[in-house]
Amino acid sequence: MAPSALASALPAGAAPADLVLTHARIYTAADPALAGALAVSNGRIVYVGDEAGLQKYLGPHTRRVDARGRLVLPGLVDSHIHPVDLVTGDECDLRSGPRTLRAISSFVRACVARYRPPAGGWLRVQGWSVSYGNSPDAQYPTLRAALDQAAPGNPVYLMGDDGHHAAFNSAAMALAVNAQGRRVGLSRATLASDFARYRLLIGIDAQGEPDGALNEEAQYLVNRDYMNYNELPIALAHPGRLPRALNAAGITAALDAAAAPEGNPVYEKLLATGQLTAHVTLAQYFNPDENLDAAGRVDFASMVARALATRARYASNPLLRADFVKIYADGVVEGNPYATPPTLGNAAMLQPYLQPIFTIDAARHPSVTGYVDTDSALCREVRAHGVQYQDIGAFRAAHGFHPGQCALSMGQLKDEREVILELARRMHLAGFNLHIHVIGDRAARTALDAIEAARAADGNNATHDSVAHLQFAQPVDVARLGRDHLYVAFTFSWATSNTDYDMTVVPFVQHVAGNSAGSRMVPGSYYYENSYPVRSVKDAGGIVVGGSDAPVGTRDPQPFVNIAVAVLRHMPGDLALNARQGISVREALDAYTIEGARFLGREREFGSLEVGKSGDFIIVDRDVLALGAGGRAGEIAKTRVLETWFRGKCVYRAAAAPVR
Repeated sequence: MAPSALASALPAGAAPADLVLTHARIYTAADPALAGALAVSNGRIVYVGDEAGLQKYLGPHTRRVDARGRLVLPGLVDSHIHPVDLVTGDECDLRSGPRTLRAISSFVRACVARYRPPAGGWLRVQGWSVSYGNSPDAQYPTLRAALDQAAPGNPVYLMGDDGHHAAFNSAAMALAVNAQGRRVGLSRATLASDFARYRLLIGIDAQGEPDGALNEEAQYLVNRDYMNYNELPIALAHPGRLPRALNAAGITAALDAAAAPEGNPVYEKLLATGQLTAHVTLAQYFNPDENLDAAGRVDFASMVARALATRARYASNPLLRADFVKIYADGVVEGNPYATPPTLGNAAMLQPYLQPIFTIDAARHPSVTGYVDTDSALCREVRAHGVQYQDIGAFRAAHGFHPGQCALSMGQLKDEREVILELARRMHLAGFNLHIHVIGDRAARTALDAIEAARAADGNNATHDSVAHLQFAQPVDVARLGRDHLYVAFTFSWATSNTDYDMTVVPFVQHVAGNSAGSRMVPGSYYYENSYPVRSVKDAGGIVVGGSDAPVGTRDPQPFVNIAVAVLRHMPGDLALNARQGISVREALDAYTIEGARFLGREREFGSLEVGKSGDFIIVDRDVLALGAGGRAGEIAKTRVLETWFRGKCVYRAAAAPVR
């Protein structure tokens, strides 16, 4: 290998290094892209090149690490993750496994026996997979019924693994408190009165009673001990578990994508004890609903002041920054096809959700038999008189669907549009980078409007403003993303197609017949062309970065699963979701390294293996570049991190990895 141009930046006669890495295939994420050796002193890279150039860096105390021909990558940057909630302890946790309602009930019953909550005491159940499983039967027709039978004497909080869905049993829903602070419980009557504003967020059964599903902020009507972090007590007691979870995945830099103030003490403990082995940037989150002035108006000034104080506190810290703010434009798009009537998603869309009529096939999957004509005279009459028909059974027998399916919904923004735009404007004027959660296409348009208006207000186009997820975006808005040079944090592994997940989304946004792959994945259709448009964003000029969103879906950040799906657009055994939107292995690696560092505004510190940058690198068990070049990108998903090095020190070694 020819001497690296990166090495020429060093003066002649350099002092011996603390560490040299040899016999490596190093992907630098820079130019040139490949090298064979590197050296680190005082936590910084002092040499990258071939092994012949290492001699001047060798001394009697230099640690020599033999990579044995393995691929070495820059430490990974996760641009959208929730580190505090990666930690876990001995808890009732479904671990995102797909289960029927009967199986969920059995699992929760076992948790009651194991953890023995006192009579009337709460039981929290984590890791409920919202989009996989959940099929009912005659004994367990709803989530509420399943939880009632599992724990009749305890209120149960079933926590969705996406942070946006939850379910409760009758004992829990009886505790719901209205805006006046009175305990009125959740029922058909209070849903039409006290809690009418939450109607789109609460599932109902065939009789119009709440079926146990409470989504987004509706869950906090019942969960009076709401925390922004599910695992905060464990993280405070065992803060070291946080960096270990990151480092085990090869992550040495991350954006904490919704850093509420109560999580700051976890990082304070890590800094005080020297255990923070990653560069962390906080995207500070302040919920407008929880920050109101005495008159009940959103207190923008208070939120900005608190954000400024936290940013100033960490401004000179080499490991922790707080110069981003998080805004939620909307929620999530998944509906529940098993409910009667089917529960619609709440992501903000530009067109109304469709109202599919479902049956259940032999494999326990929902299957579409038709659609309700919401523009019919019948549905107009239902809407005019309200959907709470006194004899729902007679209506269903006469018309073949629940009267609730005459409802029209385009989902909803997390906050009023004016609140989102004003919050973005205020934070931008204060010099913060904006990071906006976007799922629906109307949310995408709103987020872009907010960013563009904020930039116009202060004339600052240099901020690293971004959107996260971007499950749906119209081509005109993809073009705006590129024109504005915005960053988009994709969780690539979500860009796949399988029956379980698809049937919670696709039939509600475009017409499907049955549930076959051919009916769900139709080239040219809205879902196929506009879902997770990664390649289109890049081609338009947007900057793609990789964000796992862990623990959503799984506590494992699984960067190499994400990289594999970024290329293939499908998980093993699944159908591809528009393969034209795939990117190359190198583009995916760059999204997880140098582009992620640029996103955080720290590309001079890390993100690539170049002289002067932090000595952050990982050794992996297979050559992902060769796999991509050889048409075997699917095998990238199996990649294991053998070692993670941070600032020139080994902070993680896999159990089976040899000591080098």
